[in-house]
Amino acid sequence: MQMLRTRWLAMAALSFATAAAAQDTYPAKPVMVVVPQAPGGANDVVARILTTKLAAKLGRQVVVENRPGAGGNIGTAYVAKAAADGYTLLFTVSSAHVINPALYERTGFDPVRDFVPIGSVATAGYVLVANPSFPAGSVRELVDLARRKPDTITFATAGNGTLNHLIGEMIQHSAGIRLVHVPYKGAASAAADVVGGQVALSVQSLPSAQAFIRAGKLKVLAVTNEKRLPSMPGVPTVGETLREVGATPWYGLFAPANTPPAVVARLRGVLRNVLEDAEVRETLARQGCEPFVSEPRQFEALIRSDLARWAEVVRTAGATVN
Repeated sequence: MQMLRTRWLAMAALSFATAAAAQDTYPAKPVMVVVPQAPGGANDVVARILTTKLAAKLGRQVVVENRPGAGGNIGTAYVAKAAADGYTLLFTVSSAHVINPALYERTGFDPVRDFVPIGSVATAGYVLVANPSFPAGSVRELVDLARRKPDTITFATAGNGTLNHLIGEMIQHSAGIRLVHVPYKGAASAAADVVGGQVALSVQSLPSAQAFIRAGKLKVLAVTNEKRLPSMPGVPTVGETLREVGATPWYGLFAPANTPPAVVARLRGVLRNVLEDAEVRETLARQGCEPFVSEPRQFEALIRSDLARWAEVVRTAGATVN
């Protein structure tokens, strides 16, 4: 019995020493952060803000690799199948992680089983925008106009089943109105046609739309987040007019499931340190984002609740992508 106890203690000590060594030596080579969207988008912009500081804190190069396609499924599935050693990470936005499983018959990944969350990073500001010539200047005026002229107001999105499409569906469902959905192959082209007057409305992220807003080429009818944005305190939310309409998209950093706990702990500590950096917070704010720091269990609970919520929104909207 004493021999077994001694052996168990020795194994426990070795395990502890191995974990400590992994944390002390990680990373021993460059780290790749996969962004499952194209370069230049909001997710890519925020990822590069983050990875610049991560590299400085980790003392190793942190490289962003864009793997777009299938609404984010291709890059996400790639990380799900990568070696669980902390050298291939995923930086993604909530729409790809918690909406896609309800939209696609096959995504190639399980958002809960295949990943361990390193941490939440930021929330993104989203706005309902219109061409400056559009007669409505608020959600209430939009609803009144749409009720008088059903099936005439066009609504541009980044594609069927995307976040801005589903937010538009939420607005229509809550208000009892019908807009004409015009899907594009990305948010940038959708915004460009609203600016050009070919389409009346769109929901856009602030990183994508704020240059047009500042130039007076788009007007903001409302914020589509659940709360008003600190950068636009005078702009009301859609939810202030329409009940149960509002979504706060988030960005998060993930590692493949079964990544060593010591490596996960190291990454979590460094990420928290980065998000406390004043320069990072200011840079995120300029992009219309807010730092979003949460405990691992809180972030895991948010992911599970978002999966359930968006599954219901997708079911109500009848949106599918094959």
